[in-house]
Amino acid sequence: MIAPHSPAPARTVRKAVVPAAGLGTRFLPATKATPKEMLPVVDKPAIQYVVEEAAAAGLDDVLMITGRHKRAIEDHFDHAFELEQALAAKGDTVRLDAVRDPARLANIHHIRQGEPLGLGHAVLCARRHIGDQPFAVLLGDDLIDPRETLLSRMLDVRDRHDGTVVALMEVPPEQIHLYGCAAVEPTDEDGVVRVTGLVEKPSRRDAPSAYAVIGRYVLDPAVFDTLERTPPGRGGEIQLTDALQELAADGTVHGVVFDGLRYDTGDKADYLRTVVRLACDRPDLGPEFLAWLKEFVATAEAKGTAGRSRLAA
Repeated sequence: MIAPHSPAPARTVRKAVVPAAGLGTRFLPATKATPKEMLPVVDKPAIQYVVEEAAAAGLDDVLMITGRHKRAIEDHFDHAFELEQALAAKGDTVRLDAVRDPARLANIHHIRQGEPLGLGHAVLCARRHIGDQPFAVLLGDDLIDPRETLLSRMLDVRDRHDGTVVALMEVPPEQIHLYGCAAVEPTDEDGVVRVTGLVEKPSRRDAPSAYAVIGRYVLDPAVFDTLERTPPGRGGEIQLTDALQELAADGTVHGVVFDGLRYDTGDKADYLRTVVRLACDRPDLGPEFLAWLKEFVATAEAKGTAGRSRLAA
């Protein structure tokens, strides 16, 4: 069972930005007409978990950066009066609460990116809404297990040090080319490092460490001026990593090392693992589903053993 978060403390950071304008090409054809962020993880879309994480950390103002064909995201976080009235008339309070919850999580706003010019450009689109305040960025296909407190830890580090804070996770060397990679030096705080440099998707040979930047950031508003002058980088896009590299040179970027549960729902195999794990954690689904899963695995292994025996014969 997923334990509820305790009430969030007062924060100097109150706003969050959720970039959600990507095309979701890794999940075609499912994402041809459905935003990848709306793919269900058990019975909630992936992006709802992200907004719930922001709200649990005390961020009550959420700006979503969307694009064309993403209207379903806006509708999900709005009220559905006809559906709510129908459920209320039936006395179905459980489903009624589930339908109303997304709109009650935070003050949610939406703007469109317009052109797919990269994560850095998406963050820059939030400048007018954010103003001169620090803010969090949560990537919509990077889910942190609801029992973890990564974002709250990052906000605590921001409160102590100002500047920018990124989430880091140690990954196998053969996977580092999939991420931005951080060069780091230790601090006197457990699990907190100073980031001295960043490289976007380096080769295994060129990676400065095994620490990958994952999809959680607490950014100083100075990042906007930096992004304004950041030229297109890898893939012809404005990379947030390139802007953070400039800020890191000033010694104002810290990293929080995370070793908890994280799910990449943009990857097909990890998406399936996410659904299985979170379903097993549900008290209403877990016991029955886990029993079936054990039977399924045992049957699959028996068939595999039988098949290998026939081949050996």
